[in-house]
Amino acid sequence: MNGPVGDEPMGELELVHTFTGPMPTGVSVSHQGRIFVNFPKWGDEVPATVVELRDGREVPYPDQAWNDPSGDDDAGAFVSVQSIVVDPADRLWVLDTGSPMFQPTKPGGPKLVRIDLDTDTVAQVITFPADVALPTTYLNDVRFDLRRGEAGVAYITDSADSGPNGIIVVDLASGASWRRLHDHPSTKAEPLTSFRPVVEGRPFLERPADGPPKPVSMGSDGIAISADGDRLYYCPLASRRLHSVSTEALADPGVTQEAVAATVVDEGDRGTASDGLESDDAGRLYLTAYEHNAVLRRLPDGDYETLVHDPRLLWPDTMSVATDGYLYVTANQLHRQPQYQRGKDLRRKPYALFRTRIDAGPVLLRR
Repeated sequence: MNGPVGDEPMGELELVHTFTGPMPTGVSVSHQGRIFVNFPKWGDEVPATVVELRDGREVPYPDQAWNDPSGDDDAGAFVSVQSIVVDPADRLWVLDTGSPMFQPTKPGGPKLVRIDLDTDTVAQVITFPADVALPTTYLNDVRFDLRRGEAGVAYITDSADSGPNGIIVVDLASGASWRRLHDHPSTKAEPLTSFRPVVEGRPFLERPADGPPKPVSMGSDGIAISADGDRLYYCPLASRRLHSVSTEALADPGVTQEAVAATVVDEGDRGTASDGLESDDAGRLYLTAYEHNAVLRRLPDGDYETLVHDPRLLWPDTMSVATDGYLYVTANQLHRQPQYQRGKDLRRKPYALFRTRIDAGPVLLRR
């Protein structure tokens, strides 16, 4: 792996926006360069869980009404959004966990919402049945393949820290959904005996104010689709291993769970733990490296290289490859939250959105 020497910065990191309110997680950029960001409700005051960045301002999107839910089961408003993604057709999809403060979900809360960027209006709302979005489910990240089926397919990671992990598949035409790799070992956090992450020189553990430390248990988190659409890559938050699975098997509800599991491939040790994954049309995979303040890139031959390394990348979270040839990434100091620091909030505002160039010219989206 090519990487920096010592702790010297590597690559060029450009500051796009700073956040002085709640901590951000997701970012996505439209084909026209519009930037959208979301803020999950993890304890900060969140005036709007989805915003558009306009002239340096964070504007509730698509409007304030959609950011004011009546309750955790409101299917007509955002409850607590973890991820937002602009698909290859230049439509914004909002992934609502329905789980503020990681509370048990209620039907109507967890949902996938499509927004028409030409009119800035909601065009589709897909909710999940109780046997797909379980009470323990935490919808984490989503990717889209519009080449499958009548209107495409979405793949969503369930990163629950106290329940079964897995991949949720959604038929975008019918709104039907089903679980895959339910509680499969590849979707689950690794135990401390085999995985001990270190961030800012300290083991990354849950450290409650009034109890002993315990391992971080969040499962399948980062997700990305291969350029040819044949494989779906995924990784638990608490793991350094990368796995992939056949998208053909995932997307066919007639294929048995055992047959889907048989297509899982252990893609090896990434050399670092990751939160977000992303991919591009050149067959390259991007991985945040929260242990190293960096973003790595996995080449088509399986080799890894460091795209950018910078001490300002304190917990790089979510990435977005944009058509302008840049990769955008949020840095939100997730590991400094009170639950990891014996009840003390060690985050130091502002949080940041950065970008780094990945190629000389424009790229095509594969998400």
